[in-house]
Amino acid sequence: QVQLVESGGAPVQSGGSLRLSCAASGFTYINYAMGWFRQGPGKEREGVAAIDSDGSTNYAESVKGRFTISQDNAKTTLYLHIHSLKPEETAMYYCAAVNAYYVGGPPLEAYEYNFWGQGTQVTVSS
Repeated sequence: QVQLVESGGAPVQSGGSLRLSCAASGFTYINYAMGWFRQGPGKEREGVAAIDSDGSTNYAESVKGRFTISQDNAKTTLYLHIHSLKPEETAMYYCAAVNAYYVGGPPLEAYEYNFWGQGTQVTVSS
């Protein structure tokens, strides 16, 4: 049984930084993609960063240069390092995974992912 558990969300001031973590268990596929998504109040869920089993990464334009996705060596924990946070980035941040390989790189579309965590809240104050 696959489980994804996010942590690290917190209240933070505008311009601040956070590191989000996603502990993955039961996810032992050789070829996969994992991603971070967020959903703010009244907004649709959007992909912000993804990584695949080859280590290829993909970022939304709005976060390039400020967000970094990575995994630990054992590939059991997914991270999202966030810098220069903005108030409009207040959202629930979700970790997701899919047991598939994408030739074009890891996708940012939510419908591509079949395993999801419960989310961790990031609140950015101005």
